[in-house]
Amino acid sequence: MVKNMEKISIKKIINQNTISSYSDELIQKVFETISEGIMITDPKKKIINVNPAFEFVTGYKKEEVVGHSPAILQSGIHDSDFYKSMWNELYSKGEWQGEICNRRKTGDVYPEWLSIMEVRNEQGEVTNYCGVFSDLTEQKDVEDELEKRAMTDSLTGVSNRFAYTERMKVLLESSSTRLYQHAVLFLDLDRFKQINDTLGHAVGDNLLVEVVQRIQSLLKNKDILARYGGDEFVITLTNIHHPREAVHLAEMIIQLLEQPFKVEDQNLYVSTSIGISIYPHDGDDTEVLLTKADKAMYFAKQNGRGQFSFYFDELQTDSKRVLLLDNELRKAIENDSFELHYQPKVSVTTGAIVGVEALVRWQNEKLGFVSPGEFIPYAEETGLIIPISECIINRACQDYLKLKSKNIKNMPIALNISSIHFHQSNFIESIMQILERNNCPAHYFEIELTERTVMNSEKETIRKLVLLKQLGFKLSIDDFGTGYSSLSYLVQFPLNYLKIDRSFIQHICSLDDKQAVVDAIIQMAHRLHMKVIAEGVEQREQVQLLRKMGCDMIQGYYYSKPLPLDEFIEFLEFWELEQLEGK
Repeated sequence: MVKNMEKISIKKIINQNTISSYSDELIQKVFETISEGIMITDPKKKIINVNPAFEFVTGYKKEEVVGHSPAILQSGIHDSDFYKSMWNELYSKGEWQGEICNRRKTGDVYPEWLSIMEVRNEQGEVTNYCGVFSDLTEQKDVEDELEKRAMTDSLTGVSNRFAYTERMKVLLESSSTRLYQHAVLFLDLDRFKQINDTLGHAVGDNLLVEVVQRIQSLLKNKDILARYGGDEFVITLTNIHHPREAVHLAEMIIQLLEQPFKVEDQNLYVSTSIGISIYPHDGDDTEVLLTKADKAMYFAKQNGRGQFSFYFDELQTDSKRVLLLDNELRKAIENDSFELHYQPKVSVTTGAIVGVEALVRWQNEKLGFVSPGEFIPYAEETGLIIPISECIINRACQDYLKLKSKNIKNMPIALNISSIHFHQSNFIESIMQILERNNCPAHYFEIELTERTVMNSEKETIRKLVLLKQLGFKLSIDDFGTGYSSLSYLVQFPLNYLKIDRSFIQHICSLDDKQAVVDAIIQMAHRLHMKVIAEGVEQREQVQLLRKMGCDMIQGYYYSKPLPLDEFIEFLEFWELEQLEGK
């Protein structure tokens, strides 16, 4: 508080017989050089002298306070008991020190560390009182700032994880004897990592700030919002009357965050998955409530994202499956245990099979058949999608060599590439190393990317696509129509194929608007010198209509489900015989 050297020197001086025993010159020197404020009073507690530091801190000139009581500085914050206790200690011990709030001449209240000492003469009589004080304003500001930083997320300004836990502790303690209900909402932004990886952390940070601002607009002062970490947020909706209040908030948050975010002249799209637990139904402890809300959030994410889910007991079992899934997935990567099934692409004009799409399959001895719809999203969340993709590309190369050994050479294999993998800085180098290791040419492979993948980080995406095209790869946009649905950007990319999403094909024969969209996509793609592939075709009527529209290739269960390599080779032989007989 008070600097020790200066405090000791003052005390040493005033503990001598009397202040008057020292020369005026020495007293003046001490007064002018010491950084602490000094006030000297007579035995009746009337101020007789102050130093320049006193004037600087309090704003009072010496002539304004001399003859007055120190009470001129009182802030009004401390009651009479405080001052009574202070003087009792001073009388009994000869000194008092502690923190006190005083008031400047301007009216500002400030904290100070004050030491008051008696000065006695040779007869032991009190001749003076001397007060030495340090202004704690700056120190308090620093302490307040440190406390604020310790309790606040520096990016978004809301509570951090520690502060949230502390506030929940107080909330739950006060709720234990009352019939209060609270809802804990655990939020995770879907595909935020993709934005961070492709557009950079600065864009990601700006997006998080805007997300918080939107969420705050829906909350009341009594509710608690905290950034739990990364792109995860927690909300406590306090003193609810019915769980439907949590439902209402979750729906509003989902709807609000689905609106595009304008960040650095770009429209960014995210969604959120939300898990909900209820106090005290799901638990009376913060950690338990958070864990259950987290499990519910993960369930919502696994079931389509952009949704919310309440916690239910079966999720406890599901969490064990997730742990097993993670362990077995890592083993599968290490042992290269994935298989590929191949779905043919049929030329609309010739009826020939002109290519295949490789689709990953995983059969595990502990989990059984694991759907790609389960393990692919989990792999994307954990980053395991990159080594899995490399396993898939390596297996596709091995299968290409088997096709080649059967004298099947003109059968390009389409590979679905995750956005996370594509945007890795070493993506092209890694796949070329795999191809070279297997002695496979790039022109026998097709890279399938989604709309959202190519729309992010436009310049870098164009550079990679051009390089891939130069290396010999065919390029296609998968699931067209489900993302940005903008044909104008396609002009910028060196694409070979456009795949119309199955959601448009399903109703092409019954809904005029779906038919019109498909027709427009085909015509525009042809103008851009791209061929069109319709996926998810299951009916003869769909084939006939797509043929009339000028679609180039068809893929779907109408012709064949995805087949293991050996079965696909048999299917191909059968298909070629059928084509010959048809002629």
